This record gives sequence, C-alpha cells and structure tokens, in this order.
Amino acid sequence: MKSFNGRVAAITGAASGMGRALALALAREGCHLALADKNQAGLQETVELIQRGTLAPVRVTSREVDVSDRQAMEDWAANCAAEHGQVNLIFNNAGVALSSTVEGVDYADLEWIVGINFWGVVYGTKAFLPYLKASGDGHVVNTSSVFGLFAQPGMSGYNATKFAVRGFTESLRQELDLQRSGVSATCVHPGGIRTDICRSSRIDANMTGFLIHSEQQARADFEKLFITDADQAAKVILQGVRKNKRRVLIGRDAYALDLLARFLPAAYQALVVFASRRMAPKKRKAPVPTPITEQESP
Repeated sequence: MKSFNGRVAAITGAASGMGRALALALAREGCHLALADKNQAGLQETVELIQRGTLAPVRVTSREVDVSDRQAMEDWAANCAAEHGQVNLIFNNAGVALSSTVEGVDYADLEWIVGINFWGVVYGTKAFLPYLKASGDGHVVNTSSVFGLFAQPGMSGYNATKFAVRGFTESLRQELDLQRSGVSATCVHPGGIRTDICRSSRIDANMTGFLIHSEQQARADFEKLFITDADQAAKVILQGVRKNKRRVLIGRDAYALDLLARFLPAAYQALVVFASRRMAPKKRKAPVPTPITEQESP
C-alpha cells in the first residue's frame, strides 16, 4: 500500500497520543477515517482537529468503543464497512500500562490489561480481517512495544501482553503471506512515546519501596523516558506500512534495547537486575540512639 489517498482506516485509541497522530497524518493524505476510543470527549476533539486542519475532504466517523468487548468491536467493524463502503486498514493502537510485582498483582488488574492490550488487538484483527480481504488491498497494524522484545521487572502484565501481540501478529503475517490475499500485517514496537499512557497507567502499592520511591515520583520519572513525540511515531508507522515492513521500531531507545536483546538474549536480564538495584530506593539504616546520661544534681 503505497498511498493512503481514498483509503479507509480504522483506528483504536484515537482520542490522544499515537492514535490521534495517526488520524491527523492519514487525514492529511486524504484517507477516510473510522475512529474509536472510550474517551468520548478526547475522541470528539480529534474529530474537530481533523475537520479544522484537513485540506482534502475526508469522511470521518467516530464511536465510543471498549476494545476489550468483543461484541462491541465486531459491531464497530460492521458499522465502519457500512458507513464507509470498505475498510483498508485497522490500527489496533489502544493500550494501557500496569506496574506491579508478579506476587502482588491483583487478578482483576491482570484481566484488565490483558483485555485491552491483547484481546483488544485480537478482537480488532479478527473483526476487521474479512473487510480488509474484501477490499483487496488491506493492512493490519498492531501496536506492541519495545517491551514486547525486552522484559523488565515490575511490568510482567505489560510485558506479557506486548510479547503476546508480537507473537500473534508475526504468526498472522506469515499466514497472510501464504494466502496471498492482498492483506498484510505489521507489528509496531515503540520506545518511549509522549502519550497519555503514563497518566492512565495503574501502579500497585507493592512497587513503592521496591523499585520506586513513590507513585508520583515514578510517573514523573517515566515521563522523562518518553523521548519521541507522537507525530514522529505516526510518521514512522506509516512509512513502515508503505514499505510493508514486518516489524517497525520507533525511537533510538527501541533500537538500543532491541540490539541488547539480540546480542544478549538471556544475559540482558542480569544487566537489568544490576541497573534496577542501583536505581531502587535505598533502605535507610536506623539511626544509632544517643546514650542519655543523668545530669548530676547540684
């Protein structure tokens, strides 16, 4: 797919961040859009930005959708095809983050992140795939993470979902290549992208004193690691689709961690443990009590 002009793209997580940036970039190229997010206010803002800033006339539809709801995703896909006449691209972009130890993580939190980060991708792929094939020229773009290539402590739920998206998408791409159906697939591995994911993430109390000083400080520190803006990320993703890449890395941090995992596929874990210990909150030694001596009475 060398051109997006006149095509129809469906995007999840379109209320902010990479989803919004993708919508704006595609609209500028004359691509019609079907946008989805749980944040209705943010979604409407994205629609208004497109309408104000697009020179080419494009059709934009939006829908409040929970990507972890299979029926909602199937209904949205059917509506997209009915409203636009066809669908050429699905960007399964919506995602959340969770920080917790494996021992301390609540099952409800694990189900929450798996429902959005993994099942949301599965539902989006399966719901839209028949329409992409019917178009004769389609592309599935699934967002994993650099942490779908490289694991870190305190993020087991996030790592698990992003590794799962990678495996799911790579298998899908091979099947599509074998079928020669006119549909392809790309897995995206962003590094730190300046989006709202940090503010919307869940940080369990068991992380305080273990890997972080406080939740507030952790969020501030994570924000400093987001070195690539969403507009640049969108540009890289669309270049990857044009070149029909199997894997797209975004940001110099993603390339660095990918290389580390390639050259030290098992040993990198020891390096992460070493670095984590150096950065973790230090246990303060209890002060030695000063002996109290009785004053001599006059």
